[in-house]
Amino acid sequence: MASDEDGHARKFYGRRRGRRLRPWREQLFDEALPRYGLPLPEEDAAAPLDPAALFGEPVDALWIEVGFGGGEHLAAQAKAHAQARFIGFEPFVNGVASLLRHLEEARLGNVRVHADDARPVLERLPDASVDRFFLLFPDPWPKKRHHFRRFIQPETMALLARLLKDGAELRIASDDMGVARWMLAHVTEHPAFEWLARRPGDWREPPADWVQTRYEGKALAQGRQPVYLRFRRRPRGQDVG
Repeated sequence: MASDEDGHARKFYGRRRGRRLRPWREQLFDEALPRYGLPLPEEDAAAPLDPAALFGEPVDALWIEVGFGGGEHLAAQAKAHAQARFIGFEPFVNGVASLLRHLEEARLGNVRVHADDARPVLERLPDASVDRFFLLFPDPWPKKRHHFRRFIQPETMALLARLLKDGAELRIASDDMGVARWMLAHVTEHPAFEWLARRPGDWREPPADWVQTRYEGKALAQGRQPVYLRFRRRPRGQDVG
């Protein structure tokens, strides 16, 4: 099993199931996931992945969201940007069922869903293949001994630097100031990424095309102010720190 830089065995941490799905949602999950699921080749679990093969057509713009929660944001972005192709990663079954409902209701065909850990799939995507990457309200893992479970790590930043096209956007949000500082520090330490904030309002206010989720609405109602962090992938050759 692969390990991170501190020697921790790399595996998925977090919930995969919450409350039992209602019968109609369970039926939706069973019937719709095969249609929207990411068609990964079974013969070689380490083979490189071609985005065109994953969607059955050429992919001009690939957007990725890791940990899409209830799927409101991913579905809305897919509806607003029909020319782009989206891959959403979420191991939490209840969240996947929620996204599938949004996809079915809006009849969205430009989304593929992977109901498992994102990292093994991301590692198989080609260099400079991703146009936008979302990591919104990830699990903060607040205890220090669990910090190695956070998605943003030095090895993850190296992976994102490889995957994102020159000029591509990395968008992060959190209502937990501890993990927000952690993510900001790790992203800005990597020479491939430029923080786009120029004034405090740039990280206190959501971007113009922002889609609020139920989780974010609940955080705001409880007085927790999220931060919205946007970064640009610098052109290759200008990312030597």
